[in-house]
Amino acid sequence: MSDSLAVHGFVATRPRHLVTEDGLPITSFRLVTTRRRFNRQTSAWESVDTNWYTVSAFRQLARNVASCVTKGDPVIVSGRLSVREWEGERSGVTVEIEADAVGHDLGWGNSSFARTVERGSAGTAPSGADETADTETTGAGTEPAGIDTDAQDAAIPIA
Repeated sequence: MSDSLAVHGFVATRPRHLVTEDGLPITSFRLVTTRRRFNRQTSAWESVDTNWYTVSAFRQLARNVASCVTKGDPVIVSGRLSVREWEGERSGVTVEIEADAVGHDLGWGNSSFARTVERGSAGTAPSGADETADTETTGAGTEPAGIDTDAQDAAIPIA
């Protein structure tokens, strides 16, 4: 199954950034969404439904996510949904979103925007742009500072 959707939630793991041997940047993280409801009997808010997604971003979006998104950030992710069942010692379901866009959820705080300029792209950088800033990586396994390359994506087991 593959459908487009937008999901807002919280980044549950530190984004994992890598560059393939072919030079393709990939950043992935786990996203958690929880619906909350007010229980009038207990006069308290309760978490009702919790969903977990693995979000993957590629190319320039991957580089931008790796440098801007951290664990705990409220984000909105737009992309294509894939649900896959798997079997092994255990069986489970993996729910993935191939991101087209990722941004901070401004309902929770402030953010600022800075356009990235790729080296070697057509046109010139805007005046005042830092021409020493290079958004390209130099080889396999290269990641921006502060990115945990050991974070593992977990699948959700079928009960």
